[in-house]
Amino acid sequence: MPDIRVAIAGLGAIGRMLARTLNAGVPGLALACAASGDRAKAQHFLDAEGIACPLVPLDEFRAHADIAVECAPAAIIEDICRPMLEAGKAVMVLSCGALLPRPHLLELAKENGGRIIVPTGALLGLDAVAAAAEGEISAVRMTTRKPPAGLKGAPYLEQHGISVDGLNEAKLVFSGSARDAAAGFPANVNVAAALSLAGIGPDRTMIDIWADPAVTRNCHTIEVEADSARFSLSIENVPSENPKTGRIVALSVLAALRKLGAPLAVGT
Repeated sequence: MPDIRVAIAGLGAIGRMLARTLNAGVPGLALACAASGDRAKAQHFLDAEGIACPLVPLDEFRAHADIAVECAPAAIIEDICRPMLEAGKAVMVLSCGALLPRPHLLELAKENGGRIIVPTGALLGLDAVAAAAEGEISAVRMTTRKPPAGLKGAPYLEQHGISVDGLNEAKLVFSGSARDAAAGFPANVNVAAALSLAGIGPDRTMIDIWADPAVTRNCHTIEVEADSARFSLSIENVPSENPKTGRIVALSVLAALRKLGAPLAVGT
């Protein structure tokens, strides 16, 4: 089979790791192109790493690649997804919270034979949640604890005048639905959106978000009540160079890409 051609939208912490790995060689995958809001900085990175990858506008991805990986601000998800989906191609979405208010992107994928893929990212257990959703799930609750720096600048905090500076104890900064969390913390809790898409939806999936100066990792716990099982899962993610994102997110993207053309696929 020919290699799956991969485009990378955004060369931040995740995009850079993915570009390095694909450039080094991953069986079945090929780095086709990339895009960045800061073209000069992106080109400097590519040159310094010896990565021969063209930088192209987002709407040209469909001419170069079979799948685009979104590693960019949630605000431009439409610009990344629409051209690929109209061409019947695939998009791997990390900012999956941005999908919740944009159901038309799913319709666009259906109409044109495209595909939206949400990798596991920073949360474990989505296989179990998706399996339980084939039966009846009565409740899903998630608790997230992050170092205050990982939440700073979130729109919800700014809109409600909530400060996370100088904390000496944990502070509950949000409690509500995954839909509201995704809107208020677009760079912080895409895990909640992914959990809701795997399970009972964004309005019934509940989340508490804590700014906790005692933790150095991004910590997530999910609790699920279903007719098939009751389970609780916890993970502590080491932050990447971007404190809002765990290192495991980029590795999850790579694992999901490998699975696309692998002769053996493990997991639901």
